[in-house]
Amino acid sequence: MTQTQLKTKSAATFRALQCKECGAEYESKAIHVCEYCFGPLEVVYDYSTIRQTMTRETIQAGPNSIWRYRAFLPVASDQPIDVGTGMTPLVQANRLARRLGLNKLFIKNDAVNMPTLSFKDRVVSVALTRARELGFSTVSCASTGNLANSTAAIAAHAGLDCCVFIPADLEAGKVMGTLIYSPTVMAVQGNYDQVNRLCSEVANTHGWGFVNINLRPYYSEGSKTLGYEVAEQLGWQLPDHIVAPLASGSLFTKIYKGFREFVEVGLVEDKPVRFSGAQAEGCSPIAQAFREERDFISPVKPNTIAKSIAIGNPADGVYAIDIARKTNGNIESVTDAEIVEGIKLLAETEGIFTETAGGTTVAVLKKLVEAGKIDPDETTVVYITGNGLKTQEAVQGYVGEPLTIEPKLDSFERALERSRTLDRLEWQQVLV
Repeated sequence: MTQTQLKTKSAATFRALQCKECGAEYESKAIHVCEYCFGPLEVVYDYSTIRQTMTRETIQAGPNSIWRYRAFLPVASDQPIDVGTGMTPLVQANRLARRLGLNKLFIKNDAVNMPTLSFKDRVVSVALTRARELGFSTVSCASTGNLANSTAAIAAHAGLDCCVFIPADLEAGKVMGTLIYSPTVMAVQGNYDQVNRLCSEVANTHGWGFVNINLRPYYSEGSKTLGYEVAEQLGWQLPDHIVAPLASGSLFTKIYKGFREFVEVGLVEDKPVRFSGAQAEGCSPIAQAFREERDFISPVKPNTIAKSIAIGNPADGVYAIDIARKTNGNIESVTDAEIVEGIKLLAETEGIFTETAGGTTVAVLKKLVEAGKIDPDETTVVYITGNGLKTQEAVQGYVGEPLTIEPKLDSFERALERSRTLDRLEWQQVLV
């Protein structure tokens, strides 16, 4: 065995893939479904080794990216694909908190994540590092937009060939945000679930590395870093309550896993953390199942402006429901109009412009507070997963227009008075 092979072997802290349903174990290859029961596969780690090597100090001495947590991620290499992903701000949202009647509210702001302004940069960095280790030269994905952006950008950085698949009706910003990296882009005339089915066939016939299909067990682990960072940024402690968007349900389950792993290796003290999820009413199969106290998901056809979370048949939906129930959390849905108001509310109180998924999450936060389902004194963390510059269409017509004036002082004064009059009228309408 060469020195390089020895180094690669010693760097790995994961040992296998395991079925979440029947427990069958598999080698750590490019597979994602159990051949016995068709359950999803998940990465299994050697926590005793991690406990011996990872401390708060070693983590803080690591890179200012998700790779400070490398021992908790399913890669063997000591040289992962690091494009500065992660360590995004945890913002104490005082103005939003006051507006809602909360005392300890934080925003985990992945709207400024690198390199493509969404949390998907986390999962793709991990997936493409593992893809390279497994020998793939072409990588791909089925995407509602953000994942396509991330896969194309990080593949370009890593020198991997890239072909991505998207629904043909995606927002222009997300399409352009993929094309700029020069991948092959397939715009499929269908919704995300149809795109995903096609990609499963392509993965089987072409042998490509699909980050959210045959590489999914590794890819999904990247979301755990959103749990690690929050715990570290809160001073090595867990929050009381988190609110996060639900698409496939994977992000939700992995934040939970991240918290549990930090407890497992002694980096934080254990405590109850409530998990609440957010969906758009136009695509809310998980929220519907939670509300009706079902333990199965009935697929739906998406019809919402929140396209980034519009997955009608969510792969991890049942696991998200289980976490919400056992942590005494909730799963709620909101209308498209409430989503737009959520985007505006976050922007005008905290200066954060989020896309529709974040608008959904803020709107659900507001709904839960009004229903008395969030204790004002809980330390609550809201996950904002993408940037509003990608979905500007969602708020067009809802944010006013600039005041056009002549380059003269009196023109400015008239416009200023007009704007103040309009503001007073709006406040009067609110008071009525």
